[in-house]
Amino acid sequence: MWAFISAKVITHDFNRQQVEGRQDEQKALVHGVILTETKDDQKYWEIYGDSGRWNSNNGEAQLDGVLANFYKDNEVSMSLKSSKGIYNSNTKAVTLYEDTLIVLKDGITLNADKLVWQNSHSPIVAEGHIKIRKANQLISTADKITISPSYESFKIEGNTVSKVYEDKE
Repeated sequence: MWAFISAKVITHDFNRQQVEGRQDEQKALVHGVILTETKDDQKYWEIYGDSGRWNSNNGEAQLDGVLANFYKDNEVSMSLKSSKGIYNSNTKAVTLYEDTLIVLKDGITLNADKLVWQNSHSPIVAEGHIKIRKANQLISTADKITISPSYESFKIEGNTVSKVYEDKE
């Protein structure tokens, strides 16, 4: 009896619906979604969404109110916040869009319209209204930025304006 009551409490916000005309396709609406990728006891990333929709036909989870952490050597190396996101379980790609804020471990912040992360060995690509800040040292705008897989360097592209400031102590 306890197991049935626990299951009801855990799944009370979980709605599953068979799509008309497609018996093998399922969609689900879930509140408080956490997705994580780990391999060999090493966490690569974790994504939290306030709510989400799962579509089994294309293997995509569409998330709203996204918070994410990306890891390197089991430490958070990059944190993200975005209005919307998509996780594709077939390709393992993460796409964040609308009001995306990225904070790197070294204190660099980045705003973008869209960010695409393919895997831990590929660069991260952000596009649209890019604004990069590093404390009182750098302010830059661009159309596109490519961040290295190690998060240690980046390349800015398109219409770019950069201002570098000298720290006078």
